[in-house]
Amino acid sequence: MRFIGLDVHRDFCDVAIYEDGKVRLAGRVESSPEQLGLFAQSLCDEDHVALETTGNALSIARILEGHVGGVLVADTRNVRAMTHAKVKNDRVDACMLAKLLAAGMLPGTWLCDEPTRVLRRRVSRRNQLVRGRTRARNQIHAVLIRNLRGRGPRSDTFSKKGREWLAGLELPTDERETLEGCLREADFLSGEVAVVDREIARYAVGSAEIRRLMTIPGVDVTTAATLMATIGDIRRFPSPRHLVGYVGLDPRSRQSGASPIYTGHISKQGSSSARHVLCEAAHATMRAPGPLRAFGQRVRSRRGSKIATVAVARKLLCLNRQLLTKEQDYLYERPALTFHKLRKLELAAGAPKRSNPRGRNGKGTPDNPAQWDTDRAHALKTEDHYRTAVANWQPQPQASPS
Repeated sequence: MRFIGLDVHRDFCDVAIYEDGKVRLAGRVESSPEQLGLFAQSLCDEDHVALETTGNALSIARILEGHVGGVLVADTRNVRAMTHAKVKNDRVDACMLAKLLAAGMLPGTWLCDEPTRVLRRRVSRRNQLVRGRTRARNQIHAVLIRNLRGRGPRSDTFSKKGREWLAGLELPTDERETLEGCLREADFLSGEVAVVDREIARYAVGSAEIRRLMTIPGVDVTTAATLMATIGDIRRFPSPRHLVGYVGLDPRSRQSGASPIYTGHISKQGSSSARHVLCEAAHATMRAPGPLRAFGQRVRSRRGSKIATVAVARKLLCLNRQLLTKEQDYLYERPALTFHKLRKLELAAGAPKRSNPRGRNGKGTPDNPAQWDTDRAHALKTEDHYRTAVANWQPQPQASPS
């Protein structure tokens, strides 16, 4: 059995082979599908290959995995933590990967399937487009601040009325050029975001997992799609603690000797976009009646609003795991709100609009006014039940050791 380490770069891969207790260099392979295919054919079924996570690592792993016994894509941060070589170059890195793989000390990452990979790329592109649009709009606000224009008459400066107000401002020539250029840039990026949102909506319509997560109040299609792109197969997380640590919402802890354990801020490991959408969903959830709002208010009264937001985000993540594992919708969902979100999702995916969606009396669909009032009353009742259960909770006595 041979253990092969690949130090991957954009144009080439350095190859090292560990066999019979010795490691040797095996040259370089061009990072092209043709050359990698020839290299894969030279391997046997008993070989095992390891490479670090890079932009092209997954594509290389897909080419090799059909010709060897296993391909392991290692997390770069974990490999760096285990290696402290005085000399670092591509050949040394390849040899180190081969040695760690042979010793069984190389932690691997999950190789997602192709639909999850496509969803991840679309979610990542959407995040980049939204950040670019935000930067362009922030430049417009900076122009207004520099010229002492203050805030516009409308809450949304970029609405139709807000744009009319911007067009009527007297600004220096260079500032006017900056403002109009940023408006054009923001409009272009908004169009690109709409294109990506339409593709994500088409995928979400056929995804039972995304539709199930949307039954939670405060979770929209963007939040659900981002979480599914991050989580992938929920079965690879044996407990909620593993999922929380994977996303980076677990607190850091330090302890040495007889001193007590010190817990600090969250680790922020893993996907930052998943943490972002979870915190955004937590803000929305804490404004809607239900047990989650009562939980957030209880934490906020003791620890403050920021810690309460993170606590609700973690609660949402654990709740998502329960829904996906048990294949059940949220127990305290609001049917009218869920129907409204799913219908909005279908329209974003290109479904035709109805001529009279609610019928003559407004009772044609589950999101009629009476159903909204019923759902809100039920949510307020569940919120009161949560507060009562917390107020009446008593710690259970610990069993004495036998």
